[in-house]
Amino acid sequence: MSLRQRGRSYNFISKNLGVPKSTLSDWFSNISWSQRIKNELARKANYVARKRLRLINKERRAMWERWREKARQSARKDFNTLRRNSLFVAGIMLYWGEGDSNIQNGSVRLVNTDPEMIRIFSLFLQKICKVPKEKIKIQLTLYPDLMDDRCRIFWSRAINVPIDQFIKTQYIKGRHPTKRLKYGICLMYVSSRELKEKIFVWLKLYQQTVR
Repeated sequence: MSLRQRGRSYNFISKNLGVPKSTLSDWFSNISWSQRIKNELARKANYVARKRLRLINKERRAMWERWREKARQSARKDFNTLRRNSLFVAGIMLYWGEGDSNIQNGSVRLVNTDPEMIRIFSLFLQKICKVPKEKIKIQLTLYPDLMDDRCRIFWSRAINVPIDQFIKTQYIKGRHPTKRLKYGICLMYVSSRELKEKIFVWLKLYQQTVR
C-alpha cells in the first residue's frame, strides 16, 4: 500500500512486488485516494506523450525541410547549364503560365486545351526533369456530349502517353451541357514535391536573368 500511496503505478508495483495488476486493481480501484493517483499518473503520461509527439513532429519537419533544400540546391546547381536548353526554357515558361502554383500539394500540374502545349510539357518532364513516362498521369475534363473513349484516344496519340495512364475523366456540369471544346481539357501531372521545388527555383532564377 505504501508504494501506491507514494504515487506508484500498477505496472511499477507489479514489477517490483510480483503482484498481478488485476489483484492491485481489486485492492485499490474503490479507494478514492488511489483513484486520484491514477488520474494524476494519467495526466502526467498524457503530458509526456504530447511533448514527445511535438518533438517527433519538429524533427520530422526539420528532416523534410533538409530534403527539400537538397532539391533546391540541386536545381540551382543545374540551372546555368539548363538555361541554354530551349526545351528547358519552354517547359518552365509553360509552367509559369499554365502550371499549378501551390507548392504545398506536391504535384506538378499543367492544364490546357492545346495538344502541342501538353506534348511539349511532357517532353520537358521526360527529357529535362528525367521523369519516367509511366509516372506521368492524365485527366480529361469533358462536356457531357463528348465521348470519353474518343477523347482519350485523341490525347493519347497527340501527347504520346498510353491510355492506361489516364485517370477517371471529369465532366463539366452547368447550364451548357453541349460541347465547347472538341476534345475537352487535358490535365497532365506528376506527383513529386522534389520536382516542384526544383521548378519553382528554376522559375525564380530565370526571372532574375531577364531583369
